[in-house]
Amino acid sequence: MTNLDGVVKPKTKRSKRFLQSREPKLTENFKNAMIMKGGNTSETVTQALKDIYALRKPNAVLYKKKNILRPFEDSTSLEFFSKKSDCSLFLFGSHNKKRPNNLIFGRMFDFHVLDMFELGIEKFTSLKDIKNNKCAEGTKPMLVFAGELFDLDPEYKRLRSVLTDFFRGPTVSAVRLAGLEHVLHFTALEGKIYMRSYRVLLKKSGCRTPRIELEEIGPAFDFVLRRTHLASDDLYKTAHKQPKGLKPKKKKNISHDAFGTKFGRLHMQKQNLDQLRTRKMKGLRKRKGETVNGEDPTSAKTAKTDA
Repeated sequence: MTNLDGVVKPKTKRSKRFLQSREPKLTENFKNAMIMKGGNTSETVTQALKDIYALRKPNAVLYKKKNILRPFEDSTSLEFFSKKSDCSLFLFGSHNKKRPNNLIFGRMFDFHVLDMFELGIEKFTSLKDIKNNKCAEGTKPMLVFAGELFDLDPEYKRLRSVLTDFFRGPTVSAVRLAGLEHVLHFTALEGKIYMRSYRVLLKKSGCRTPRIELEEIGPAFDFVLRRTHLASDDLYKTAHKQPKGLKPKKKKNISHDAFGTKFGRLHMQKQNLDQLRTRKMKGLRKRKGETVNGEDPTSAKTAKTDA
């Protein structure tokens, strides 16, 4: 690819397809996540990054080399890696004396940092520490958020949105019952956030509906919220703006009531009911001597013969 006057022009078909995949679309691709560690990391942080990468596979990129970054002070390097790997989500792990066992969850908008949350690991149980069968790679998890803070506190509301973007998996039109086998549970209680991972077991119940049991498979985290970087209201509103092509077109003369019932209005010309043709039945036939609209039947008959 050549760069002339700030415009990238592809020289091969492969580079042309690559640039077309990066172009804006009405329905964007699934959000990829890049997982990277800082210049100094502990064994806990390294294993935590690997376990979260295992949950995000195959829609994640794991950087194995150390990167000396400080996202809250300078995010230019983070934005460079995001554009290079085409990732709109990131997870950065670091460790120091002031903030030990540190994880930063964040997301991008137009390859610029939108939101960031710094979570400290107080307790960690790895995938390999729990000897149970694991879910298959790429399984779409069910997310459960418990705690009043996720509904009342503005920072926790935004954190719930970031965690949902990070762990929700690809968008699908339908899911079979056997595919609902992974649950991620987040609980906000007394200033801490507890993350647990469960595998759904469908047991026999003697009827058509199976009996549900949860088996912990890991990883398990006890987080404490440290620092946050929230986007402004205007930028956050711009990030949620949908293109006109995705907005449903308003259909005329169609309305819905409070219960979701669909009503349609038809516009028709005025009908002459005197010329309405009904089904011929013996009971509707005219009898002899019966008046029609108050007229004498004999006079109607003579008028017909005179004509």
